[in-house]
Amino acid sequence: MVRFVPRSLRSRLTPRRGFRVRTTTTRRTAGASTKDAPGGSPYSLQVAGVTKTYTAGKRSVHALRGVSLALPRGSFTAVMGPSGSGKSTLLHCAAGLDRPTGGSVHLGGVDLSALTEDELTALRRGRIGFVFQAYNLMGSLTVAENVALPLRLAGERADPAWLREIAAWVGIEDRLDHRPSELSGGQQQRVAIARALVARPDVVVADEPTGALDTRTSKHVLDLLRFLVDTLGQSVFMVTHDPVAASFADRVVFLADGQVAGELVRPTPEQVADRMTRLGEW
Repeated sequence: MVRFVPRSLRSRLTPRRGFRVRTTTTRRTAGASTKDAPGGSPYSLQVAGVTKTYTAGKRSVHALRGVSLALPRGSFTAVMGPSGSGKSTLLHCAAGLDRPTGGSVHLGGVDLSALTEDELTALRRGRIGFVFQAYNLMGSLTVAENVALPLRLAGERADPAWLREIAAWVGIEDRLDHRPSELSGGQQQRVAIARALVARPDVVVADEPTGALDTRTSKHVLDLLRFLVDTLGQSVFMVTHDPVAASFADRVVFLADGQVAGELVRPTPEQVADRMTRLGEW
């Protein structure tokens, strides 16, 4: 199932440094490579044999049990699984928010295990864009100031033209002087997506990005994520519980009991839902 970039979004696009605009919106397959990718790696994110064990007293909980996956540059990967399957733990380890007990995580060729906490913080700020279910916007700041916040925290000055361009991509160009309280939920999530893009990250990590939105607004946000991948060449890694949301991805990876329990490429919502009901059979 191939989705195309909405005409309203295509008309706003102007190529900018840091993103490679494509001439087609056909989805990338899970095994595709990018020979001209920065650093020579065809992957924006690689997770290899990752384990995560939490200890409470004498009891150990194995949240991840040897998970491996790779995100080709310019691809959209979704992760699904029941509660307790380890999908949030995987996202946290992949994004450098938590350190795995074993295995390795590479972001654009950088081994996260070799970094200090300060180096990890700098890497997250500059090379990973975060989008959460809770928009996490600063109520005292304008939309423009919220979008530019990652650069400000890094001690960098935001390029006004770049901010306007991102705002146009996500459809908030007429809201830059507004406060978050003056925006709808969908508009606030668009601001969060713009903020995730401002540092030109290797990968956008989305944790239940439509969980607090209605069906119509959710589709707008998912269309936008698809636009980032298909037209701007952005990599997106999303955790979701919604089969419809997952169907927007190039592939869906399923977790069960902390392990990969299979995947689907370019699935329909019905295929995703059916696979979820059969995770116990893997």
